[in-house]
Amino acid sequence: MTGGQHQLRHDDQVAVIDGLGAGLRRYAVGDWEVVDGYPAGTRPDGARGQLLAPWPNRIRDGRYRWGDEEMQLEITEPPAHNAIHGLVRRLPFSLRAWDGASIVLGIGLEPQPGYPFRLALEVSYALTDTGLSVAITARNLGERPAPYAVGQHPYLQVGTEHVDDAVLTIPAERWLETDDRGIPVRERPVDGTALDFREPRPIGTQVLDTAYCGLHYGDSGIAVARLTRPDAFRVVDLWVAAPADYLQVFTGDTLPDRDRRRRSVAIEPMSAPANAFNSDPAGVALASGASHELHWGISPSIRR
Repeated sequence: MTGGQHQLRHDDQVAVIDGLGAGLRRYAVGDWEVVDGYPAGTRPDGARGQLLAPWPNRIRDGRYRWGDEEMQLEITEPPAHNAIHGLVRRLPFSLRAWDGASIVLGIGLEPQPGYPFRLALEVSYALTDTGLSVAITARNLGERPAPYAVGQHPYLQVGTEHVDDAVLTIPAERWLETDDRGIPVRERPVDGTALDFREPRPIGTQVLDTAYCGLHYGDSGIAVARLTRPDAFRVVDLWVAAPADYLQVFTGDTLPDRDRRRRSVAIEPMSAPANAFNSDPAGVALASGASHELHWGISPSIRR
């Protein structure tokens, strides 16, 4: 069984997983649409809810060197001439397990132009008393190391008309400065900048399409970004488990649908930054037979 829509329920929580790409199409608690998703049967704009593998974000010119080979990926962001957000967003995943409140979907990624590697991918979603938990696992089925990184692209909302009024907290010490094509050129500290959200404050007119790193993890190995209404009536935490050290935060200012711009905030957990196949090949090398897991989740709460 592949494709289709898979619904999960737990108490007043509902999640809908799209079998095409294994993305998070909907997540709601009661009448609160926690995730700003998309209708069934439509293609998500702005990578809405999608699984980003075997790389998140961008690879400059779609080109990278792996060992002695020059690889060329399809250019999927033509205006900036980049390859963006991986290879699985429009592929059908097979249903591996489902029990009403949790699901496991999987796919075998076969060699293709620019990515001549074999991976087994599984993504699990589970609704619990504390929210939605997601685990994305990849195993290298090939005989040599493969470049691999992963992320996911949920848009969060807390019931404000625009994100300007929402209060944001990002537990990060640094951000990545990028060129005009979205490719990182250097890390910079958030100290003294408009990008410092270590203490909660309204987003206001700030435009964000920014990768944060140097995350602060608690004793449990979890880093938590938070979005709240000004009155704190609704609070949503996006958490990510170490060692993933990147959160891309996007206020939607460049979305093609003007009605969606600045309506919600994408907070994207990522295991590596943009262009990591070029900037850090050792850091994204997945050894033959080895596995990688990204574990993240969403914990919403309502003040009663």
